[in-house]
Formats: sequence, C-alpha cells, structure tokens
Amino acid sequence: MKQGRQTVDTRRARILALIRERQKIKVEELSILFGVSLMTIRRDLRALEDTGQIGRFYGGASVEPYAVSVTERDDVAFYRDFISRRAADFVESGDRIFINGSQTALALLRYISREPVQVFTNNGLAIGNAYPSGVEVSVSGGILRGNSPVMTGDCAMRNLLMTQADKAFMGCSGISPDGEILCDIPTELGINETMISHAYQYYILADHTKIGKTGAYASFALETAGTIITDELAPPVVIERLKNLGMKVVRVSKPAVLPV
Repeated sequence: MKQGRQTVDTRRARILALIRERQKIKVEELSILFGVSLMTIRRDLRALEDTGQIGRFYGGASVEPYAVSVTERDDVAFYRDFISRRAADFVESGDRIFINGSQTALALLRYISREPVQVFTNNGLAIGNAYPSGVEVSVSGGILRGNSPVMTGDCAMRNLLMTQADKAFMGCSGISPDGEILCDIPTELGINETMISHAYQYYILADHTKIGKTGAYASFALETAGTIITDELAPPVVIERLKNLGMKVVRVSKPAVLPV
C-alpha cells in the first residue's frame, strides 16, 4: 500500500533525529526499527541526503553530508589519478587497447611507459591531448549528445566491430555488489559490452565511491572474469563478493609523498 505523505515525512524526521543522536547507523537497523523494507529506507536516506541533512556511506548513513567534504572530494580525485597510473602498468609494448568514455581510463595514456601502443576510443576528449610519442590514438567517430564527449551510435559501433584489442580499459558509473557494471549513458552500453567481448583481457577502473553502488542506471553483467582496479577505501564486503564472482581486484593506496 502506498504510504501517505504525512507518514513518510514523520518517518524521515524520526530517522534524521536518530542519525543525529547516533552519529551513524546502518540501513538494516533502520529497516528493523521502522518496520519497512530496505528499499524504503534507502529512498528515505536519499531524500535526506539530497537536502544536505545527512551523508551516506556503503550500507548506512551519518551526520556528515558527503557533499560538503572538500577533503573527501580531493581524495577521490587523487585516487582516480592513482588508478589511472596503476592501469598504465598493465599496458605492454605493442598492445592494442580499447578505452571507453571514461576520463579516468583515458588518463592512463599519460602514464604509459612501454611503447608503441595503439589506442581505439569513443572518448572525444582524446582529441587534442598530448600523449607519449609512441601512443597512436584512433577515434571511433559517432554521435555526440548534449555536452557529453562520449561518441555513440551506428558509426561508432561499426568501427568498433571491425577492431580487436589485446586489452580494454573501461570506466563506469558504478559496480553493484552482484557484479553488474552500471553506465549513466545508456547509448554507450552496447559499446562497452562490445569492447569487452572484442578484447582478450579487460580492466574496470572504479574508485571507492563506485564500488557497491546501485541505482537507476543501464547495466550489464560480466560474463567473463576480468580485473577491477579500485582503491584502498573500497568496501571490503563488496570486494570479497566480487572476488567470489571470479573477478581479480587490484587496490591502490595513496602514498605518503604524492607523485609529481
């Protein structure tokens, strides 16, 4: 039965008061305390987060809104750079690689040390960038929608289908606890799947904010085992589940002295 607005508002006010009292609390505990489903609690927490009253972490909520944490935002940017650097370590001389529309995946080209390397990408941001002299970049062509630099459509897919790669390096919007890869550009979904199927190995680049994420995104399940490159803050429970699904997981750590 659909709940009335007053019932929902009352429950959310009580949840907010409880979080402020406890500092942090788990979704499962809130579900039991209020006698509603986990999905209902997640909707309540999302509504409170959207108004800046709480912050959320994997499996729960806290009094500190994530959006105002400049330090944590900086950490995410640092970790994404470290992930790009680590991904570049997997590129060998003579490799032909795919890179999708992810900026984190594209950034690995700056750190390639073994050349030559051939790159095929649908990321329009590759155009005009300077890369090591032995890195040759081919752009898929295709349709650009709105302000997105990601190329999709029949042209991009046709050119991709004629290409085989040694490795695919893919960014994503999130990785669910069940191993689904989430994509916030539905028109890129088929291109991501094709890049993985046309590569002998694939790597998913995802910082800790994307591990264990769920939401109303386009998604596909991984049918073959690959490698996830994430960071030390990724939730251990989800990491173990991904390993049990056959995925290899590489986690980077932030060094005491930042690289230049």
